[in-house]
Amino acid sequence: MRFPPRFLDEIRERVPLADVIGRSVKLVRAGREYKGLCPFHNEKTPSFHVIPEKGFYHCFGCGASGDVITFLTDHEGLSFPEAVERLAAEAGLDLPKPDPETERREARAASLHDVMETAARWYQAQLTGPGGREARAYLDRRGVSAASVEGFRLGVAPAQRTALKEALSARGVSEGQMVEAGLLIRPEDGGAGYDRFRNRLMFPIADGRGRVIAFGGRALDGHAKAKYLNSPETPLFHKGHALYNLDKARRAAHDAREIVVVEGYMDVIALADAGIAQAVAPLGTALTPEQLTLLWRLVPEPVLCFDGDSAGLRAAHRAIERALPVLKPGASLSFALLPEGQDPDDLVRRSGPEAMRRLLDRATPLVDLLWRFETAEARLDTPERRAGAERQLFAKLAEIEDEKVRHFYHKEIGARFRRLFRDLQWRQRGAGGRGGGRDNGRAGGWRSGTGGAPGHRALALPEADRAAQMVLLTLLNHPALLAHHDEQVAALRFADAELNGLKNAVLDAWTRLPHLDRTHLRAHLSSDGWAETVARLDDAPALAPVWQARPDAALADAELGLTHAMTLVRSAALRAELDALSRTPLDDLTSTDMERMRILQTELASLSESPPELRSFGVASGRESS
Repeated sequence: MRFPPRFLDEIRERVPLADVIGRSVKLVRAGREYKGLCPFHNEKTPSFHVIPEKGFYHCFGCGASGDVITFLTDHEGLSFPEAVERLAAEAGLDLPKPDPETERREARAASLHDVMETAARWYQAQLTGPGGREARAYLDRRGVSAASVEGFRLGVAPAQRTALKEALSARGVSEGQMVEAGLLIRPEDGGAGYDRFRNRLMFPIADGRGRVIAFGGRALDGHAKAKYLNSPETPLFHKGHALYNLDKARRAAHDAREIVVVEGYMDVIALADAGIAQAVAPLGTALTPEQLTLLWRLVPEPVLCFDGDSAGLRAAHRAIERALPVLKPGASLSFALLPEGQDPDDLVRRSGPEAMRRLLDRATPLVDLLWRFETAEARLDTPERRAGAERQLFAKLAEIEDEKVRHFYHKEIGARFRRLFRDLQWRQRGAGGRGGGRDNGRAGGWRSGTGGAPGHRALALPEADRAAQMVLLTLLNHPALLAHHDEQVAALRFADAELNGLKNAVLDAWTRLPHLDRTHLRAHLSSDGWAETVARLDDAPALAPVWQARPDAALADAELGLTHAMTLVRSAALRAELDALSRTPLDDLTSTDMERMRILQTELASLSESPPELRSFGVASGRESS
């Protein structure tokens, strides 16, 4: 371990947390704590607390929390070593000395960093000279601003075979260093080395700290074999572990809570000129797990931008396949598919930054694009074909390594297949004249007759609807029950989309901040925009007699009421699914459907055999219900 725990503890003790946070957040003392507007989400009422005595901060609005090191990594986008090095300097502490082998390796890397920086400056100088005329004309045609030319440190590699070699040699760089840095090619026959990049517009590639580690070069000669050429793998550069523009995009991504992944250097630069500074690009390969990890450190759901043509769709499909195994709770991807034949550079120049902004705002979640890819061309007109399509998609889901994410993907995709097959059955019946058209009526919702979620209409029965409300009100007043019932609650699906959304918000708050009490949970939900829904639940007439859900109910009574309410919701869902299968003509039922009906009937019978204390739901034990 590079930084021993004792060293990290000393940093935390020496560097005042409030001082570090106070540089970017206006803090107001409140007793022994400080309060301010949270820097991690937009809010008008301060919910961000800094507790110097305990050395941590916490936001009751978005759940962000951590210590002085975490603040620099999460707010300023620094890597862990970068944050530690900065704080150690501020504390006046010397960094722990690495072992001799590490020292030699770091000295060698430092030397190569110097070589790469020298090369970058030399390429920049060539762009402004007589030999950069063609490259400057190209940049003018592409509409690249002078600020971007300077900010991205663009340069040019002359067409001469050894121009860079001679320039670096004159500055004391050895040929061996040039080869090791990937700047020079040494022929296998032992001949003289020559420049790797010639007659190309040069794009320096930096690491997260802004140090040049590689180059990308675009050919200025239309007859070149390779339009783009990147540095080879070197001690400094591993293309699957780096992203173009990560050093500059990191802070912009934290401020915007968004990062955009595009396919090329010029796309990144075009978006920067359009005011979208939080863009990065992979380096000639599909996104790797290491690159996804870099992105997820910045935002939970990066947006991948692909051309809308067949090549772009194939690239999006590859990205999904790469991402599935490494998905984590709260870490996914969205996809923005451009109009066919346009890349981000084209779209911005032709239609303006607003068009790109609209496209990013409408990005498609990974699960939706996966579903679209797997079902768009699938033939589902027979039971065998439906089973084949389902098996193929579930085989992909098996690649998800995280058990919780895989569980919820199985539930979501399974529900989509059931809805899809039910829709197909209705259309087939309508086409055959056996059952007429599909009933498009919607069941009444919990507020004022608004509809429930498709495929779950039976849940809007008064008993089940009241039970759904009771589940939520009980959890709002007794969130400690989630310690033992979070998975059961997560498995519930309510008819009303608003109630379902509130349930997910409660679970998300509990997952991020276990042991939240009633007051802090409600404050958290209010800051997330759920105050009105919570208020309607508190005042719901149907819940007035249900004393188990009230704040003053004993936890054991509240748990009893929650268990019974969840049983009612689950029973209604089972009955709805069984009813849908029962309406299916016998000819259309598969053996899987028949087995599913048997399982549903068994589960319903089991749920109906609830203990006596559950059947007395709503009646006070040992007290009057008020």
